[in-house]
Amino acid sequence: MYQPPHFREDRIEIQHALMRAHPLGMLVTLGADGLMANPIPFTLDSQASPHGTLKAHLSRANPQWRDVDESKDALVIFQGIDSYVTPSWYAMKRETGKVVPTWNYAIVQAYGPMIVRDDPLWVREQIGELTTRHEAGRAEPWGVTDAPADFVAAQIRGIVGIEIPIRRIEAKWKVSQNRQESDRRGVAEGLRAQGDEASLAMAMLVEAKGAAG
Repeated sequence: MYQPPHFREDRIEIQHALMRAHPLGMLVTLGADGLMANPIPFTLDSQASPHGTLKAHLSRANPQWRDVDESKDALVIFQGIDSYVTPSWYAMKRETGKVVPTWNYAIVQAYGPMIVRDDPLWVREQIGELTTRHEAGRAEPWGVTDAPADFVAAQIRGIVGIEIPIRRIEAKWKVSQNRQESDRRGVAEGLRAQGDEASLAMAMLVEAKGAAG
């Protein structure tokens, strides 16, 4: 990934936080039939390897798990919030007019070998972790044991686990750090004025990165 120094984010705790907040990763692999990509919800075990280990499952009918070479790294892309940035928000527009539109975003890319776990016990543990995480906070959280045991067993037979120990991780927070302070302030104000959840979250990132830089 192209990473100008002012957009790099190398802190592993920040990278992992985005991955957990946006767990639907795009799994990209290269097999005999070429590139294949599928959106997959992942869990992250930050202690299992130096950069963390990703766990997920695929439908047994999905050819991606069969057409995999463990000697080649898979890529998982975690896309955080993003937002169009109009040059009308920049103070520089009023000062010189020399401005263009851009796009702000936060993203993490994780690389590692995709290991197939065709093991019902492993798969059951993974779906249990995934379900528990995303049911947490509900008034009546659903659990895997809420479904009949024979039904769960049949569902598990239809999926295959995958595990990716992360060997390399890259992250990029492109949130107006390259603009002058008055431009960053204008971007944050413009985003807040839009009022939607993503815009408000991006405004916070713009302000936080500006303050840190």
